[in-house]
Amino acid sequence: MQFIDTHTHFYLSQFDNDREQVFKACLEAHVDVLLLPNIDSQSIEPMLKVCEQYPQHCFPMLGLHPSDVKENYEEELNFILNHYKKDTYIAVGEIGMDLYWDKTFVKEQIAAFCKQIDFALTHDLPLVIHSRKAFSEILSVLNDYKSKELKGVFHCFSGDLNQAKKVIEKGFYLGIGGVVTYKNAGLQNIVKEMPLDNLLLETDAPFLPPVPFRGKRNQSSYIPIIASKIAELKNTSLENVAQITTRNAKKLFKI
Repeated sequence: MQFIDTHTHFYLSQFDNDREQVFKACLEAHVDVLLLPNIDSQSIEPMLKVCEQYPQHCFPMLGLHPSDVKENYEEELNFILNHYKKDTYIAVGEIGMDLYWDKTFVKEQIAAFCKQIDFALTHDLPLVIHSRKAFSEILSVLNDYKSKELKGVFHCFSGDLNQAKKVIEKGFYLGIGGVVTYKNAGLQNIVKEMPLDNLLLETDAPFLPPVPFRGKRNQSSYIPIIASKIAELKNTSLENVAQITTRNAKKLFKI
């Protein structure tokens, strides 16, 4: 049985004191592939360092997180995307739009999102989309590319059932993390309705840990907890969830 954590910030400082122990826990939990999304220009080197430390297990993405899109986004984005010439990346992410805390840079977020979509299409890379209080805006952007072959995942999907169906119609996967274990999470009903063929497993570590670790640091070794909840909701086996979601991840990210 093999699991893939399709979204973990394993390179962040929260893991600096025990990264090797956390990695060993991942292997013991059969989570032997970790996909690392970039955040901004400052996170590239720490991310690549971890990928170099675990070259058979950790794979980097390249992108500018929407919350880090400011007045200088063009300069920041050019710096980030130029790194594509220096290393191998499996996706453009995490990118998208986040209007939860601040709507100051809506236009800049849209512009940065579009530029990174264009980059992904040019290099035949999947998109890892961060969407928070911005689903309609993101969908509007994606609709402008309807003649293009877009592919990717809506990371940490938090929309409703209708939005989930639109995501799948666009050819994207739903990223399912620890939130699915929360008692009052509407995500549980969505998982019940969506085929496993449309789901990917993720942690977003060190954030959003599953029950019973809420309030603590999240880590990739908790992926089986998320998978077990999905298996319960889908009335299927843990092995089946592992097999299908792993196959989905390998197909999308070409790993």
